[in-house]
Amino acid sequence: MLIVDVEKQLGEFKVDARFEAPDGVTALFGPSGSGKTSIVNMVAGLLAPDRGRISCNGTLLFDSAGGFGLPPHRRHIGYVFQDGRLFPHMTVAQNLDYGRRMYRLPRDEAARARIVEMLDIGRLFDRRPGKLSGGERQRVAIGRALLMGPQLLLLDEPLASLDAPRKREIFPYLLRLRGEAVPMIYVSHHAAEVKRIATTVVRIESGRVIGVGGPEIIDTADADALY
Repeated sequence: MLIVDVEKQLGEFKVDARFEAPDGVTALFGPSGSGKTSIVNMVAGLLAPDRGRISCNGTLLFDSAGGFGLPPHRRHIGYVFQDGRLFPHMTVAQNLDYGRRMYRLPRDEAARARIVEMLDIGRLFDRRPGKLSGGERQRVAIGRALLMGPQLLLLDEPLASLDAPRKREIFPYLLRLRGEAVPMIYVSHHAAEVKRIATTVVRIESGRVIGVGGPEIIDTADADALY
């Protein structure tokens, strides 16, 4: 379980968020500019809270009172950004292997084969990112994050940079991730998207948590089309 209790002043905007994310897919849902990405960046260690505490599966990640903060590379958290952020000079196969090599993990051929099959990216191994579609790049980015053996997977608006056909292409693969043992934090402002994938929803507005529950807390007032 991820436990977050943080405050962060960002210019005139303040994030003041407290919530718990159990196993499964927890969506941070709210309008653009509500602080969702700032929260996941604090979980990942890319942004330091001014005050608070973050722990994941019993491991302390940040504690302002104790002056403690694990650096990002020691948090064992996979992060999939909006634009994938693959290394352009590496092939798909090299990108997939990057996280494992960075963390000096032993090669697990069975796990690699399972993830490659789940995401249908085996035929892309010899290509470089510039030769991939947006949906293909996101699938490779997800595979790279999973092959790092993370204790938590963060997905920050993974469909936001894609056009409608690419969204339809990749969303079934995101749904498959729910069957993985790795808990996920899924950031989105699209109600239909969140209702389909989330097991827990944390509603964020103006930097604050205004509600936590199942997908049913998203009502007709939040309705918007996924595609």
